[in-house]
Amino acid sequence: METDIKKTISTYREALKQGLREALQNDQRVFLMGEDVGRYGGAFAVSKGLLQEFGEERIIDVPLSEAGFVGAGIGAAIAGMKPIIEVMTVNFSLLALDQIVNNAATLLHMTGGQVNVPVVIRIGCGIGRQLAAQHSHSWEPFYAHVPGLIVLSVGTHEDARNMLHTALESPDPVIIFEYTAMLNLEKEIPVDPSPVNINKAEIRREGKDVSIITYGAGVYKSLEAATQLAEMGIDAEVVDLRVLRPLDDNTFLASVIKTHRAIIVEEAWKSVSISSEVSSRIMEKAFYDLDAPVQRLCGIEVPIPYPIHLEEKAIPQTIDIVNAVKKMMSHD
Repeated sequence: METDIKKTISTYREALKQGLREALQNDQRVFLMGEDVGRYGGAFAVSKGLLQEFGEERIIDVPLSEAGFVGAGIGAAIAGMKPIIEVMTVNFSLLALDQIVNNAATLLHMTGGQVNVPVVIRIGCGIGRQLAAQHSHSWEPFYAHVPGLIVLSVGTHEDARNMLHTALESPDPVIIFEYTAMLNLEKEIPVDPSPVNINKAEIRREGKDVSIITYGAGVYKSLEAATQLAEMGIDAEVVDLRVLRPLDDNTFLASVIKTHRAIIVEEAWKSVSISSEVSSRIMEKAFYDLDAPVQRLCGIEVPIPYPIHLEEKAIPQTIDIVNAVKKMMSHD
C-alpha cells in the first residue's frame, strides 16, 4: 500500500539552499567557494546563512578571479576534497574556460585514468531578471560540447534540492546549471530528499500526440503549455533532458517513437545548440517513426536585451510553445 509523501512549498532558491546545506552536513570534505557566497550570502541569496552555520573554512569568499578560484577548486578536488564552486553567471565562466576545459575535463584522459577531478561547478544561467547581455545567456551548449564533463540542468525544484548530492558522488567534473529567472518561483516538493539519477532524462508529463523536449527554464513553461494544449484536445508529453552531456538518447527517442512528433524548446540560440543535437539524433535514429518534421523553438539570435518586453520576446514563452504545437498538429 502506497504511503502519502509529505510535501512542502519551497522557492527554487530555497530548494537549492537545502541541497547545499545537506551536502555540507553529510560530508566534511565538502566546502563551498565563490564570489560573495559567505558574508553577502550569495549574489542570489542561495547561500545566505551558511557561513554562520558552517564557518569560514567551509564557506569561502574568493577574489574576483574566476580562473584563480576555479583552478584552486580543481586542485582541491585532485587532493581529495569535495569542492562546490559557485560561478555567479554563465558569462563569467568564460574567464575560467581554460581551467574547466583544458584541465578538469582532460586530466583523467591525459593521466591514463590515474587522476580523477571530482569537482562540482554550479553556474547561474539563463535569461530573466533584466540582467542584460553580459550577465544573462543560456550557454549550456558550450559545455555540453566538451568530452570529460558531465553537464546537468536544474529544471525543477526537486532537482534543485536533490541533484547536488548525486553530483558530488561523481568521480568526474560536473557542471550544474541553475536558472536565475526561477529563483522566486514556488512549487510543492517532498519534505524528505530523494536521490536523482543524473544519467537519465525524465518524463515530466505523459502524452501520446507530441513530444515537447526541453530542459532548464523550459520545463515549467512546457508543462504549462501541455496543460493548455490538453484543453484543446492535444495530449503533449514533456521530456526534461536534465543531463545535457551525456544525452540520454533512449528516453527522448522512446517518447518520439510513441508520439511520432517532436518539438524541442530551449532558451539558447538555435544555431549549434542542444536542440540541434537532439534533432539530429532523432533524424538519425527515429526518422521513420515521425509523422511530421522535427521542430525547434529557441532563443532569438541576438545579445540578450535589457528592456523587459524585449527580453521576454528573445526567448520562448508558454504561448509560443502552444502556438508551435498547434501549428504542427494542424499540418497533419
